[in-house]
Amino acid sequence: MNLTKTLVAAGALASAAALLTACGSGTVGDTGGGSSQANSANAKKLALIPGVQAEPFYISLQCGAQAEAKKLGYELTTQAPQKFDAPLQTQLVNALGANPPAALLIAPTDDTAMLAPIQQVKARGTKIVEVDTSLKDTSVAESSVSSDNAAGGKLAAQTMAKLAAGKSGSVLVLDTIAGTSTTAARVKGFEDELKNTPNLKSVGVQFTQNEPDQAASKVTAALAANPDLIGVFATNLNTGEGAATGLRNSGKVGAVNLIGFDASPSEVEGLKNGQYQALIAQDPAAIGTQGVDQAVAALEGKPVMRNLTAQLHSITKDDMDANSQYFYKQSC
Repeated sequence: MNLTKTLVAAGALASAAALLTACGSGTVGDTGGGSSQANSANAKKLALIPGVQAEPFYISLQCGAQAEAKKLGYELTTQAPQKFDAPLQTQLVNALGANPPAALLIAPTDDTAMLAPIQQVKARGTKIVEVDTSLKDTSVAESSVSSDNAAGGKLAAQTMAKLAAGKSGSVLVLDTIAGTSTTAARVKGFEDELKNTPNLKSVGVQFTQNEPDQAASKVTAALAANPDLIGVFATNLNTGEGAATGLRNSGKVGAVNLIGFDASPSEVEGLKNGQYQALIAQDPAAIGTQGVDQAVAALEGKPVMRNLTAQLHSITKDDMDANSQYFYKQSC
């Protein structure tokens, strides 16, 4: 997730301005609350800062959030960093300081590094709701809405065991960036559950910096070091795409079971053509919807749920048509 810092920073700010125009839902009309709006011009304004631009998971999350905000009479604007990167996301959070929204929905790109900038926005009166990822410090957010990522990892390990059908072999786990709460939970759930399958052994976790080319090279190296490699668990879209490339370059597509996390258009196509043997799909639209619900509840003095989880689904080629409602979107 790295380009030259100054160039990326400039690009992120320019993209943020464009996204404010293109990605935010339209302003909801006058609700008749003139006096309350006079007290705070931003009382009906919500901001969403997802993890990265142009990723189907976050687009689907945004679609759910936009629809729910409009339904409830709020305006939602969306800004996203060009890469899943804490410094880039920090710039977007800091930019809110001059005109803070009533509530901020955010997917922290680092569970520790994003603490200070988010706290600064909170100090200006903004309600914080975490969507998808979360901070280690649980005192900052009003609510956290995500998939049960540990359960997702467990489901991936159970699916891997079914695919292996009793055959013995090694399994590689590809993580993204250290400090990413969601993928770390997926890894732990997978590794813990895999211990219940004696015929499968983990050869460890490799970090890819969320770069497909690094994932591809990690798979190539693992194949060379472990001739009995029987499976790869990729914890997100980019690691999955890179793993598929590594298996394809090594002539091991189908011979090594690849399980990806998420159900982006490219992953769904990969499942259809045999590059993936299974996908663990989240429900990002539900996360966005619930995130807005909790933000509005906090703003309106209603009960707020501190932690909410959305369901996950294991999808194979055999049942993909029946589970098409869980495929991610590329636009709202």
